[in-house]
Amino acid sequence: MAAVGSGGSTAAAGPGAVSAGALEPGTASAAHRRLKYISLAVLVVQNASLILSIRYARTLPGDRFFATTAVVMAEVLKGFTCLLLLFAQKRGNVKHLALFLHEAVLVQYVDTLKLAVPSLIYTLQNNLQYVAISNLPAATFQVTYQLKILTTALFSVLMLNRSLSRLQWASLLLLFTGVAIVQAQQAGGGGPRPLDQNPGAGLAAVVASCLSSGFAGVYFEKILKGSSGSVWLRNLQLGLFGTALGLVGLWWAEGTAVARRGFFFGYTPAVWGVVLNQAFGGLLVAVVVKYADNILKGFATSLSIVLSTVASIRLFGFHVDPLFALGAGLVIGAVYLYSLPRGAAKAIASTSASTSTSGPCTHQQPPGQPPPPKLSSHRGDLSTEPFLPKLLTKVKGS
Repeated sequence: MAAVGSGGSTAAAGPGAVSAGALEPGTASAAHRRLKYISLAVLVVQNASLILSIRYARTLPGDRFFATTAVVMAEVLKGFTCLLLLFAQKRGNVKHLALFLHEAVLVQYVDTLKLAVPSLIYTLQNNLQYVAISNLPAATFQVTYQLKILTTALFSVLMLNRSLSRLQWASLLLLFTGVAIVQAQQAGGGGPRPLDQNPGAGLAAVVASCLSSGFAGVYFEKILKGSSGSVWLRNLQLGLFGTALGLVGLWWAEGTAVARRGFFFGYTPAVWGVVLNQAFGGLLVAVVVKYADNILKGFATSLSIVLSTVASIRLFGFHVDPLFALGAGLVIGAVYLYSLPRGAAKAIASTSASTSTSGPCTHQQPPGQPPPPKLSSHRGDLSTEPFLPKLLTKVKGS
């Protein structure tokens, strides 16, 4: 009997048996390429559509919904979805699911309580995103929000003692310069601006959101390093805290208005689209992101900036001037450079060094010696997740 495990290994069968992995290697590589392209499309669409949908829902004429209720609803739907996924993992056995949750959430309460801090920060971040997108054009927000790459990198260096390559430091400087140029264009009054928008408040909100995103992502990695537990369990635990903390924030910020007008006041199909995008978009990305390497993620971020800009021109009458184009171009280039694996960064540095010498230098492998080991392109830290820093362990609306 041939047994196939999760890793795809098979036990020996009859003489005519052929393992599935040895059937057609070209078919497997083609399928993997297809999955990478699908991953790219999902990352781009989710990255851009969330921001555009929030901007659209917040600028529609008529009654404006309460952002705090949308944050709470997204947490409820996300937690319920993760509960259903865990239920499916237990093959529909309610007793096994109850025992599992009792052990993971209540018995191991210390691990559960550790998630309260990042959950609080993520809830704050989601509310700040609504404030920022309500006061900034979608394209400007998309570009400025890439500052979370900088904050995540700095917190990784300070809290996890990580080291960054020279190319990464240069890309962070390039990123900051590009964002500064875009904000200078915004302060200079690029294009028409609605009277109820405050660019200063929007900038403060997006900077605070980037700081909270960077800190929470690195803190979450630090406290959960080496711990067991599926991504769905962690999201369920975070969803429980997120719902409770979101309700506290709702009561503190808009409790009187919500009590008078109702929890679902101002909800339209567009608002429900935002809530569903926040709740399920990130979970969908969590499924496909394992097929995307760092370069693909950086490419997806760059494409989402371009897509948001083009959509903003058509939907919101956004005006692209040379200053914005320069700043956005610098940010796109910085995202790509930062996403390069260390091996590629060293290759770029060595190429630059070799071209500065008096003549060409070729390195040949001496005969009889094995080739040097290849550098890995995987760095395995949250600083390499520039636009979804909490994606693999915690999925929130970005």
